[in-house]
Amino acid sequence: MELINNTTKTLRDDLSSEIKKGSKLSIAAACFSIYAFQELKKQLKDIEELRFIFTSPAFIREKPQKEKREFYIPRLNRERSLYGTEFEVKLRNELNQKAIAKECAEWIRKKVTFKSNITDESMMGFINVDDKNYMPVNGFTTVDLGCERGNYAYNMVQKTEVPFSLAYLQLFEQLWSDSNRMQDVTDEVIENITTAYQENSPEFIYVVTLYNIFNEFLEDISEDNLPNEATGFKESKIWSLLYNFQRDAAIGIINKLEKYNGCILADSVGLGKTFTALAVIKYYENRNKSVLVLCPKKLAGNWNTYRNNYKNNPVLEDRLRYDVLFHTDLSRTSGQSNGNDLDRLVWSNYDLVVIDESHNFRNGGNFSGGENEKENRYVKLMNKVIRQGVKTKVLMLSATPVNNRFADLRNQLALAYEGNADLIDDKLNTSHPIDEIFRNAQRAFNSWSKLSAPQRTTEALLKMLDFDFFELLDSVTIARSRKHIQKYYDTSDIGSFPMRLRPISKSPRLTDLKDSINYNEIFQQLMHLELFIYMPSHFILDSKLSKYAEIYQDNKVNVGFTQASREQGIRRLMAINLMKRMESSAYSFNLTVKRIIHLIDETLEVIDSYDKSKSVKVSAIELEGLEAYDSDDQNSEDFLTIGKKVKIEIADMDYVSWRRSLVRDRETLELLTLMVEDITPEHDCKLQELLVLIRDKMEHPINPGNKKILIFTAFADTADYLYQHVSAYVKKNFGLNTAMISGSVDGRTTVPRLHSDMNTVLTCFSPRSKDKELLMPGDNTEIDVLIATDCISEGQNLQDCDYLINYDIHWNPVRIVQRFGRIDRIGSKNKVIQLVNFWPDVTLDEYIDLKAKVETRMKIVDMTATGDDNLLSEDEKTDLEYRKAQLKRLKEEVVDMEDMTTGISIMDLGLNEFHMDLLAYMKQYPDLDKVPCGLHSVAKSAPGAPAGVIYVLKNRSNSVNINSQNRLHPFYMVYISSDGEVICDHLSPKEMLDTMRFLCKGKTEPLPEVYRAFNRETRDGKDMSQLSSLLGDAIASIIEVKEESDIDSFLGGEQISFLSNEIKGLDDFELICFLVVRDETPLHSVKDEMRLVIAGGRNFRDYDCLASAVDGFIRELHTDKQIIVVSGTADGADRLGEEYARNHGMRVEEFPAHWELFGRSAGPKRNMEMAQFADAVIVFWDGKSAGTRNMIECAKAEGLPCKVVKYED
Repeated sequence: MELINNTTKTLRDDLSSEIKKGSKLSIAAACFSIYAFQELKKQLKDIEELRFIFTSPAFIREKPQKEKREFYIPRLNRERSLYGTEFEVKLRNELNQKAIAKECAEWIRKKVTFKSNITDESMMGFINVDDKNYMPVNGFTTVDLGCERGNYAYNMVQKTEVPFSLAYLQLFEQLWSDSNRMQDVTDEVIENITTAYQENSPEFIYVVTLYNIFNEFLEDISEDNLPNEATGFKESKIWSLLYNFQRDAAIGIINKLEKYNGCILADSVGLGKTFTALAVIKYYENRNKSVLVLCPKKLAGNWNTYRNNYKNNPVLEDRLRYDVLFHTDLSRTSGQSNGNDLDRLVWSNYDLVVIDESHNFRNGGNFSGGENEKENRYVKLMNKVIRQGVKTKVLMLSATPVNNRFADLRNQLALAYEGNADLIDDKLNTSHPIDEIFRNAQRAFNSWSKLSAPQRTTEALLKMLDFDFFELLDSVTIARSRKHIQKYYDTSDIGSFPMRLRPISKSPRLTDLKDSINYNEIFQQLMHLELFIYMPSHFILDSKLSKYAEIYQDNKVNVGFTQASREQGIRRLMAINLMKRMESSAYSFNLTVKRIIHLIDETLEVIDSYDKSKSVKVSAIELEGLEAYDSDDQNSEDFLTIGKKVKIEIADMDYVSWRRSLVRDRETLELLTLMVEDITPEHDCKLQELLVLIRDKMEHPINPGNKKILIFTAFADTADYLYQHVSAYVKKNFGLNTAMISGSVDGRTTVPRLHSDMNTVLTCFSPRSKDKELLMPGDNTEIDVLIATDCISEGQNLQDCDYLINYDIHWNPVRIVQRFGRIDRIGSKNKVIQLVNFWPDVTLDEYIDLKAKVETRMKIVDMTATGDDNLLSEDEKTDLEYRKAQLKRLKEEVVDMEDMTTGISIMDLGLNEFHMDLLAYMKQYPDLDKVPCGLHSVAKSAPGAPAGVIYVLKNRSNSVNINSQNRLHPFYMVYISSDGEVICDHLSPKEMLDTMRFLCKGKTEPLPEVYRAFNRETRDGKDMSQLSSLLGDAIASIIEVKEESDIDSFLGGEQISFLSNEIKGLDDFELICFLVVRDETPLHSVKDEMRLVIAGGRNFRDYDCLASAVDGFIRELHTDKQIIVVSGTADGADRLGEEYARNHGMRVEEFPAHWELFGRSAGPKRNMEMAQFADAVIVFWDGKSAGTRNMIECAKAEGLPCKVVKYED
């Protein structure tokens, strides 16, 4: 008896000396590892047989019951030990698993039989070699052999000889022959080992990656949160009309609505959010849920089309029945709206509310809506629809859910959890509550906004935000950009976006009249205006303030405005409105100035009549009949819609001072009208420039035959002016029709007897996208020029048009992008599209500065101050800079909203698509839990995804991700080039997964055009030194990035310990899988090597004949390349070829026959693959063998040099 301590002497050393050629081994152990085989390979190859008993159930055919999952996990670990235990990670990280597994499988087929214990009985492990016995042995692994330390405190093995060893052998024989206890699992073991070396498809490696990273998501999700396909929503008409990316979104939305009660769909402009929402609506209607769509009134036509019995309803057969109401209806209590009686409407009875353009609710409100407080629409929505009645889910559609503050997003999300954060905090997998997440995010944004311009990038902002914020976004938002869709989805069935031409920028003079005024002179006069016509309450006498305080208290609005602050808001809006109208057109500006003069005249008349009656009251000025405010301006809606008109007695006012101010303003306004009065259409440089553009477009279309032009303006007055002159010009010169649409009046058109409502005009302007053939069959009427206000800047598909002109630049750059989105749509028939922007005849810096001065001026109540005093808040200054940066970019390029790096974008940050992919794949790949680690596939490189390797690693230390920088912790992904440069680091997991998805999804078969060359270079997995080195570089990059992050945190004031080296290197990581990305290369040899296949029948035995023929063939090839002999697994010519190679110092590469994969077809398949793998073939043929004839045919089909040597059997 001998004691082996596995320290000074190891079990492997002893077995190496005891295992002889012809030995018989019997092993009973819990697990078997290919790495243990590798350690004893030399000895094991020459044994007679090995019988192996798994002492606990492993690889047995019965599936475990779900309730016994806790017993299934250890069994799963035993089975996965084939590819290395947790203590053999270091060996697996050497990346030679494929070669070892292949060699081990071949040996098992010849020498080994496996059986498994199928009972619950415990069995002790031991190893028997002939007449020697070793026990106890837990597993046949490198740890048990003493090669690795493992976590054993001690690992002592007792070696015994005859007669004691015979008792163990007799016990083994008894167990081996007991069919009630044992089940043969040899085929199952071979099948499992085969998975470690067979060629994998790129998609399979993508699935393995998703399963490892997101399997907790699978555990969290319940059937209740997944769309129930039994509802039939996937058989609906709307589902058949969705593109692949819209289907992904619809399923993701339903999952989020079920789990979190709310979701924001914020896909980019032109990606069909409406259709995606219709699919979600159909799902809930199939479940007998009631649905309300809340939309701006101007979009009601679209939503009504999809629910009504109309000819152009593309989803008519789905019989959708949702209600459609308008945002403004929330503030109404009576009357009719879109066919609904608001008096009787039960707002609280909707199971799902879909809010189109939900960013209109981004300003939030006071949740309490308490006594004496008026509720804005946000609070009414919260109280009337969401909090009351049935449990309401909320789907929000918005292209711009965030502007430059995170509160915009928080306010919208609050609708989903009724303003009560406790309702969602428990559902989120975050370490902080939602309110704190947003506070931290805003703090990070504020810090980021103070960085210098070159440093203020989206990437920098993302790295400053913590994991919780991304987790929150991932939970409740879906936001994809058009670039994302184009890059990561197959859009062949959709069509592409049209190519955007560089924007044309025009800055015409105001007029060509001699000695005429310019923009600057007009703006300087605007600076003299006080506009106190809009602030009567400012002139109430001090002694009378208390009288009106009670009135004001009764009319305090929900967001804290008093009547005085409301008036000041209106005053500010009117000042900016004048500036914008001047920029739009002299005509519109002049009309507005005259309206204000008329208003002042009426007020002066009231003041002057006071002396006669002594009882005159003046009303707080309303903006009746004027498009006098900026609907995108935050809180402007509250100024104009909240609170009732307040009457003020003249006797209670310092009306003398007020009159003096009004007179001063009237004089200035009169001067302004004189300054622009002479600018007639003939001398309006801007109008004339527009007509030149129209002529050029008509005479030189940018797409063949397309003469359509869409002209946007912010003001109905300007639209009227343009229609008057453009329509006549287009009709006279080109015989084409023009139409005009604005929100305030019915449209106008040059087409006789055509009904000029919005839908008819848009149908004639964009007949293809608006289904004109269905709605107006046989009607050839077309409109080629459309002039419109922003009433159609959202939600309309006008992609027949290819040329859009912004006649005035909207102050909110997002509106410019939205306008362009009417023609910039996926699936457009136009190859190119053009954007033209008219700018004021001043520099952008001057323009921004003028606006800032006007804003400041309107904040002044004490008129001794000047416009140069800086009274703007930091937020307002930031907003001005934000807009300036956006506008500057728009001068040079057409910018997607998500690309405006000066603000916040939530585009393309969510991981929803990967969750949905994994759910779908689970049906296709049910046994992912059994897949070994360390697998790889080879994918083809593509634009944006260059050659390199993507490593998927799992960190084995819990202390690495303490600053929550890596969203996927403990998983780390690194994309590294073949020269060791990091293409994408582990802190960009979304980009990494997107790339992997793009390279792999749909590639369900291995790609021979890339994997063969890879196998050749690595000698079929035997030489993985380069990839092993790159793996080291990848892990070094993780450590380097972490050290940089630590230093940044330290400099930022955080306490960081530089002494604790948390990541030691390679041993801290386990390789899950890797994807080799390669450029496509020719199948045959490259560089200085030539692969020669020596093939022939099994009965060929003449070495001298073979050597002579091969020598002659090599001479005929006239090559100076290094010859590599390729050998199969057959005897005969293959074995003689290996002997020839050894005698001539040539390398041999084996090419297995794949019998286990292809059965009887293995031979022909091997022949085909070998021919594709080789550069030349020599065949020894007896004239009869079909397999050899097939080899000759394959070689000729590949165009290889092929020599046939005939012999007689």
